[in-house]
Amino acid sequence: MKYKYYFAEAIYEILGDTLPMDKIINLIETPKFEHHGDLSFPCFELAKAFKKAPAVIASELSEKINLPLITKSEALGPYVNIFLKRECVGKEIVNEILAFNDSFGSHDFGKDKTIVIDFSAPNIAKPFSMGHLRSTVIGNSLKLVTEKCGYNVVGINHLGDWGTQFGKLMVAYKKWGTPDAVKKNPIGELFKLYVKFHEEAENYPELDVEGRLWFKRLEDGDEEASELWKWFRDESLSEFSRIYNLLGVTFDSFNGEAFYNDKMEVVIELLKEKKLLVESDGAEVVPLEDKNMPPCLIKKSDGATLYATRDLAAALYRQNTYGFERALYVVGGEQRLHFQQLFAVLAKMEYDWVAGMSHVPFGLILKDGKKMSTRKGKTVLLNEVIEEAIALAEANINQKNPHLENKKEVAKAIGVGAIIFQDLKNERTHNIEFSLENMLKFEGETGPYLQYTYARARSILRKGVYSNESSAVSLTDDASWRVIKTLENFPQAVKKAFEAYEPSHISQYLIDLAKAFNKYYGNVRILEDATQRQARLNFVYATTIVLKEGLRLLGIQAPEEI
Repeated sequence: MKYKYYFAEAIYEILGDTLPMDKIINLIETPKFEHHGDLSFPCFELAKAFKKAPAVIASELSEKINLPLITKSEALGPYVNIFLKRECVGKEIVNEILAFNDSFGSHDFGKDKTIVIDFSAPNIAKPFSMGHLRSTVIGNSLKLVTEKCGYNVVGINHLGDWGTQFGKLMVAYKKWGTPDAVKKNPIGELFKLYVKFHEEAENYPELDVEGRLWFKRLEDGDEEASELWKWFRDESLSEFSRIYNLLGVTFDSFNGEAFYNDKMEVVIELLKEKKLLVESDGAEVVPLEDKNMPPCLIKKSDGATLYATRDLAAALYRQNTYGFERALYVVGGEQRLHFQQLFAVLAKMEYDWVAGMSHVPFGLILKDGKKMSTRKGKTVLLNEVIEEAIALAEANINQKNPHLENKKEVAKAIGVGAIIFQDLKNERTHNIEFSLENMLKFEGETGPYLQYTYARARSILRKGVYSNESSAVSLTDDASWRVIKTLENFPQAVKKAFEAYEPSHISQYLIDLAKAFNKYYGNVRILEDATQRQARLNFVYATTIVLKEGLRLLGIQAPEEI
């Protein structure tokens, strides 16, 4: 990336103020064909200012470019293309990676700033399904990427631990559940009861009334209802913790919906003070017609509060507690309107920090083209998918490397990595069709492919008895040059992933790096040439540093051997 800046500075010096520096940087690209050079500047935008054809401008510019790190500059039609000095640049990039190690790719623009990330947020008393996977792994990756950009990050799991569904679950437990059955298999049994309630309620709608009454008892502090709720919550958190440990995901706060029960009245009073609340059919709302949105419902006619009320209270609490510069909500795209309303209300309350709040939406995981539904029992349990993935990985290891030490730990890293990467290699706004077969493939653009590439490179280092020594010899062949140019782009991939809140930028970068390295591995006898051996081992080691760090930013482990 820095060579792009050098090129931009050279162009800016020639053009003066004709184009601003940031515009020049954004215009510079990588030529489609390698033999056309390493970096390219299109001259179309200069045609009007200079009243010349872009090709003529390119020809004149190419003759004036003067950079110590290029071998030549040439015009190709309307483009100015430069060729970098491979020996100097290659050695500089490798040495930089070796010096910074896993800090390579880091940024400091987030220093002394805090970002709050709200992600995962499953409902208690329900199993952790594949439907929860996306928010969890996207949010975790964004947390890791944001930390690498220098921010202090607060990861929040805003648990769904309040609402009428708990009244319904209490009715189901009282009618059809037993303490022994729940104690033996808490989540599984509660899930069965929840599904049964909705099946029965289709024929007996009075069950819904009973559910609302039980939830009212919970809201009023009824002892039995409160004990049941706490039991359901504790059992759920225990199960969730097991899955989060498998995925390698951690949080700084598990404050869920119930945490804000005593904080909503303050929000309602603030809205009244600011004269934003309006009565509508007995309910209290904040009108948003000026924003071309339906009104934001704050309090229902029966006095019950809603998601918006709780999220307003949560936003105020998080700003007062953490002083965030930005707050991200990694929540499905179906909730787009809710967050638009939330931010609009906060803006009406004249909180300028709302400018730093963003909804980070993502698509659905579909099964047979349809959304998974916990209510109807049409769901795939994440722990079952993880267990199957790990079992398949272990079977693969037993077939290919039966004497591998720590087989179970490696199988876990591969199985879990396969699941995470299958999600994060896709742009987050796209829907993903759930397919266990595709998720667990161990070839192609998959997590295991990247892990195998890393393990292969580490094997080369062990065979070469690598020691981190300086080397005067640099690599100039085409195969290593492709890898070096890809390595140099890692900081930019991290920055792009942060700016777009898009982990797939890291995923696609790693695929490109792995492909380039594997092509290099296939074309070059790394350990045979004694004069090149140390330089090549340094180069391989630099590649492993970036592969491992890139995988870490996705929440994926990199086993030393597979």
